[in-house]
Amino acid sequence: MSFASAYIEKNILFPQLIIDEMPDANTGIIVVIPSYGEPDINRVIDSLMQAEKPECNVEVIVVVNAPQNASLCSLEINKNTLKYIENRKRTDKNIWFRLFALDIKPEAIQGWGVGLARKTGMDEALRRFCAINNQFGIIVSLDADCRVEKNYFTAICNQFYKNKNLNACSIYFEHDITGNEFSESEYKNILQYELHLRYFLQGLKFAGCPWAFHTVGSAMAVRAKRYALQGGMNRRQAGEDFYFIQKMISAGGYFSLNTTTVYPSSRTSFRAPFGTGAAMAKLCENSQLMTYNRAAFADLRLLFGMSDLLYNCADNKYNLLPDSVKSYIDKNEWELKITEIRGNTANAAAFKKRFYNWFNMFRTVRFLNTVHHKLFAKVAVVEAAADFLQNIPAAYNGSSPEDLLACYRRLE
Repeated sequence: MSFASAYIEKNILFPQLIIDEMPDANTGIIVVIPSYGEPDINRVIDSLMQAEKPECNVEVIVVVNAPQNASLCSLEINKNTLKYIENRKRTDKNIWFRLFALDIKPEAIQGWGVGLARKTGMDEALRRFCAINNQFGIIVSLDADCRVEKNYFTAICNQFYKNKNLNACSIYFEHDITGNEFSESEYKNILQYELHLRYFLQGLKFAGCPWAFHTVGSAMAVRAKRYALQGGMNRRQAGEDFYFIQKMISAGGYFSLNTTTVYPSSRTSFRAPFGTGAAMAKLCENSQLMTYNRAAFADLRLLFGMSDLLYNCADNKYNLLPDSVKSYIDKNEWELKITEIRGNTANAAAFKKRFYNWFNMFRTVRFLNTVHHKLFAKVAVVEAAADFLQNIPAAYNGSSPEDLLACYRRLE
């Protein structure tokens, strides 16, 4: 019996091991990279090769996949990806990690998307850690269009793999906002999108939200045993990273690994209904990105600040809630839920934990989206981000969106 036998028996998509080569006994990090119609797979492989070797052994698994409606062009690119990896393994003597490509055909399973691709690779990584009985092994999620900093593996090894009290993490990322690879408008758009992500994170922190972490699928990692205990990756065709990370955060031992960097691509993509590529596609139509109003985060701060008060009094204090929260939760639902939470907790700390398990990140995002239909007007992201810095001690003396993004990056 391995540490993940129950998960493997019930949740693995493919019953047989896809990779028939046994992992090295000292394997501590396995990177999983979904690849669908990626013409430049060498980009990420070269970047990983240039990274410093950690103390543990490393494997890289590229999951070459396609949905059933994939174009002939995408399928041809997939074939070239498989050929490239096999040729690279055979001829390049400088590859210091073990490299594998999984050839997952479109007919292999219904509803294929990035969630299933990540799940296939991460499940395979789990099985490989089980084969060497390494429950502490780290499964890393990356994308095929990314680059990584040179200390990528050493940071993951030293700050995560060696620290057995930690279970999962978001890895710091930065998009390129200048260069020759994309147009000037595309760089302007990705700057706005990244600024939105960082403004959103700081807004959650300001509100006192315990779930304040980035949820980027190309910049996250999880310990093998925790991956199995929490039911593994989901099958969503988009947004799989958000749901997966929320599950890992609630389990405990989640942190931000901010001492290395993933550099995701700034490209536009139409392959998923939301995420970076989809946001970039929308910005091609409307060059100004609108984001949440600062007032909504202020109301969340009032809500989250009431948790101690709610535990220590019999009155459920619905009348003290901001109008935006009242528009989202009616009095009957609030009364029933707070009474139930109070009745099942023995102290203020337990009350707070149970309260946040109810008003979790899913509910927080739904609140923000709902009140911006009812009460608040969204604000241009550059304006919102500049205005928000009045709330936090950040030295911002710049005059451009680039300066503003640099300031938000420094906050992390």
